[in-house]
Amino acid sequence: MSKLEEKLATYGAALTKMGHKVDANLLKGVTKACGPSIYNKDSETVASSSETELNTVRTNFIGKKLGITDAAKVDAAVAKVVADFGSANKNKYRAVFYYLLAVHFKKEAQFKK
Repeated sequence: MSKLEEKLATYGAALTKMGHKVDANLLKGVTKACGPSIYNKDSETVASSSETELNTVRTNFIGKKLGITDAAKVDAAVAKVVADFGSANKNKYRAVFYYLLAVHFKKEAQFKK
């Protein structure tokens, strides 16, 4: 099993545990869009308690990749995803976080191939 396949299995299990149906093609596309960050223990997760980290998500993923700039909608979506993970969950995987944002904003098509 390749490292990417191992990550996809981990992220799929996390989504299932959270009660979401997993779209394997979407998850793979979002995970690949994360680039090498998924292979670094620190950058693989999103620190939801860090406003700097959340601003990076807002700017680099939601703004640049998804093209969403309405601050109120962006903040609401980020808050929803953080709540979906639960505050006690320390493994807020970046790929899963981005997957949920892509679904929230109905931007799945740009990650499926």
